[in-house]
Amino acid sequence: MTRYVALLRGVNVGTTRLAMADLRRIVTDLGHEDVKTYLQSGNVAFGSSVRDAEKVAAGIKQALTDELALTVPVLVRSGRELAAVAGGNPYADREDDPTRLLVAFLATPPKKSTVDALTVPGSENVSFTVTGREVFLHFVDGGYGRSKFTNAYLEKKLAVVATTRNWKSVRALAEMAAA
Repeated sequence: MTRYVALLRGVNVGTTRLAMADLRRIVTDLGHEDVKTYLQSGNVAFGSSVRDAEKVAAGIKQALTDELALTVPVLVRSGRELAAVAGGNPYADREDDPTRLLVAFLATPPKKSTVDALTVPGSENVSFTVTGREVFLHFVDGGYGRSKFTNAYLEKKLAVVATTRNWKSVRALAEMAAA
């Protein structure tokens, strides 16, 4: 049994509404076990006998479309991958406020050329590190809510689908995926 976390992009922000009870039911109906959601933003941890994370993501995405007419990106990380993210934040020792630390999870690794060209817009004081399929973010002078260095900005500049979680959520999901 492999532990996974599925991260749905853009759920319960704006017009895309999804009850977490429906998400748990859909993931359970796909044959996954010990299904638990976190918050109302499309985070679900579960165990599965399926070893292919892309197949798991595609199954959840298709079931959401078939059953609820929702078309949302679904990114999946194994418990091991999420533990590595939670243990590998280069800014964690520099910041006590978890609202200033975020991780953007990417569907695929971005091209080196787009990573090399990535800059912080304007004069914002944001540090970032792109590592594989994650972008670690440190908002030095403020929060994510007022920044132009957003999920949409990252998607446009890196040319990949992304979904961003704050540090508190990343740590909680890593714990859920380890259980």
